[in-house]
Amino acid sequence: MIAAPAVDLRGGRCVQLEGGDPSKERVALADPIAVAESWVARGFDVLHVVDLDAALGSGNNGEVVARLAALSGVSVQVGGGIRSTEAVDDHLVTGAARVIVGTRALEDEDWLRGMAERHPGRVLLAADVRGDRVQARGWTEDSGWLLDELFRRVAELPLAGILVTDVGREGRLTGIDREWLGRVVSRTTHPIWASGGIESIDDVRAADEAGAAGAVIGMALYTGRIDPAELAEEFGRDTSEARNE
Repeated sequence: MIAAPAVDLRGGRCVQLEGGDPSKERVALADPIAVAESWVARGFDVLHVVDLDAALGSGNNGEVVARLAALSGVSVQVGGGIRSTEAVDDHLVTGAARVIVGTRALEDEDWLRGMAERHPGRVLLAADVRGDRVQARGWTEDSGWLLDELFRRVAELPLAGILVTDVGREGRLTGIDREWLGRVVSRTTHPIWASGGIESIDDVRAADEAGAAGAVIGMALYTGRIDPAELAEEFGRDTSEARNE
């Protein structure tokens, strides 16, 4: 399993939000490029970059995202408000290893199929969930999908995987629901990336034991609950991906 530090962008800064609530900014760092470079220097091969402003429809951090995607020595997966074919293509051309799609993919199955077939193995589907209900538009709306139904609908698509975020735990350092994650992994043949609530390296190990292909680590890294050196040593290396050189 691979652990990827989260680099969430808001207003040109690197932030961490409690529960995805824009009014609860617990971490705010002025230089996202420096933050990303520090994770790479510590031994992480993958970064998880999300443009929160684009996801919420309140602007974008396109220039910063492009600079992060082009960083050498790291594989970058990019998400947040990506709702057009042009946006997917542009991110991949700029240097992203994978593009994360959510709202548009949930609302337009034909578009999702087209993106997956156009870029096999390079599109991650975001499934932000409360219980078993998938959320959309930056977690502000119920998409109408149940997680099992979503898994069935995308079973044959050549996706890079599915990023499952436990919205109720995201940014709260409550620990993961280990039994729930195990059930999620068992219900699809796609690789599962786990996100939400991870607060210790034992949580990361539990995600690995549950069969997750990857884990996105945010608040626990930025607040010192997880030692970056220990995490990078155990889960930082990704032998399956070609990094930017």
